[in-house]
Amino acid sequence: MARNLTAKDIAAITAKLDNHAIVLVGLMGAGKTSVGRRLAERLAVPFVDADHEIEQAAGKTIAEIFADHGEPYFRDGERKVISRLLEGGLQVLATGGGAFMNDETRANIRSHGLSVWLRADLPLLMKRVHKRSNRPLLKTDDPETVMRDLMARRYPVYAEANIVVDSQDISHAQMVERVLRALKDWPGFAAAESETQ
Repeated sequence: MARNLTAKDIAAITAKLDNHAIVLVGLMGAGKTSVGRRLAERLAVPFVDADHEIEQAAGKTIAEIFADHGEPYFRDGERKVISRLLEGGLQVLATGGGAFMNDETRANIRSHGLSVWLRADLPLLMKRVHKRSNRPLLKTDDPETVMRDLMARRYPVYAEANIVVDSQDISHAQMVERVLRALKDWPGFAAAESETQ
């Protein structure tokens, strides 16, 4: 197994991010919040959960927003909140599963952040989402079919992310190291450095 990154490695990553956010994208159950919180700790930067911020702004849970106003209303609020959060500079930002599907949000993330797709397969996602009942899109008789449909529609768009890291059934600490290593090795940093020299 590869060694954990050193403090020097971590410092190099944060320096190269140059006040840009690390934006985690992926389906519900991929680990954006649990991995994101620990990733932010390792990088010593703030962690922000977009869904939590949306709930704070609305004074309602996401399930309540969906029930009271519908998905289009929620998506519009989500777009506005993420746009505001991206102005916060260097941070780890966990987004909801549908956020990256919005063209404007993707463009905003490209301008102000580095997107990391936590890609997971169906069995792992289903194993994780069954543990929680607060997933409005899965409140159906056949959540697995809904999840398959979401994967079919969203994975081609998630593939536009700067970095892809496969989410597996390993410890959160191991997943964080995978993300850190992917950040450290991202060729875009080298390209950006050569442009500024």
